[in-house]
Amino acid sequence: MKTMNQFVTTLFFIIMTTALTNAQTKGSIYTFESDGSGFNTKTIFYDDGKEVVAFDAQFTPALAQKAIDFLKTKTANPIKYLVVTHPNPDKFNGIPSFKAIGAKVIMSQLSADNLEAVYNYKKYYFVEVAKMFTNETYPSLPKADITFDESYSITLANGGKVLLTETKKSGISINQTVAFISSANALVIGDLVHHKTHAWLEGPIINGVATYNGENWINTLKFLKATYQADTEVYGGRGDHGQLSKVVPEQIAYLQTAQRLSKEYVNTLGGDITKADYAQLQKNFEKTFPEYSLGYMIAYGAYGILASVK
Repeated sequence: MKTMNQFVTTLFFIIMTTALTNAQTKGSIYTFESDGSGFNTKTIFYDDGKEVVAFDAQFTPALAQKAIDFLKTKTANPIKYLVVTHPNPDKFNGIPSFKAIGAKVIMSQLSADNLEAVYNYKKYYFVEVAKMFTNETYPSLPKADITFDESYSITLANGGKVLLTETKKSGISINQTVAFISSANALVIGDLVHHKTHAWLEGPIINGVATYNGENWINTLKFLKATYQADTEVYGGRGDHGQLSKVVPEQIAYLQTAQRLSKEYVNTLGGDITKADYAQLQKNFEKTFPEYSLGYMIAYGAYGILASVK
């Protein structure tokens, strides 16, 4: 028979081994944020201890390479997959840099179907209007390696899983994929949440038109609130991460206030909306949300919400 000391030693070994295994399988999450030239977009990396899943590819291949180089300062594990959460250019233009290192690109079939229309709309703006690129220098239209309809499960080398769900709902984009990392109790949701930063209020691009709909965005957030646990850590495409019970209600309140501020401002105008009006609207938002950063999001992106309340 085992002595009491042997029993205690064995029990301690089991507890410590279990704790170590849990720590290993939980993995690590790293976040790279571009500067303003990439719209302060975040690429989220989940490292399971053997391989990495990246979420969203940045606005250009050059910025994507910076994200990849950043990850190399954190881990030597390879990026096995890149997940695109929704069809906006800061999420997919950088795909070639990830493909160049062997990552498989995964997106929902809805994102794949909507990619080209959004790409053409944005390319026209950045080339012909903003003059930031030429036809030759603007990133090429990328393609996915793997597509799925409603859900897709990524099984990682360490045994963990990342469950991708296409919500088939709109928000900042015409459709939205979310990724639940069960071992880390983390949810990656693209730009549905901009925690403590101003939101990009352009809206989905439908038939070549920015079609902002705050009610749809809020309903998608309510869907997340009803689907995932309150203590799930939420990682958005911009801003801070935080628990779902905090960041989702705050985003809903922000969108409701954004609707009110935009409508109030439009009602004061006697004619067309000018560049000065967007600058003033940004000041109004910054006054209402003094703790929020990235005010330029309003000046550049609020044309969608303003058109929706006219």
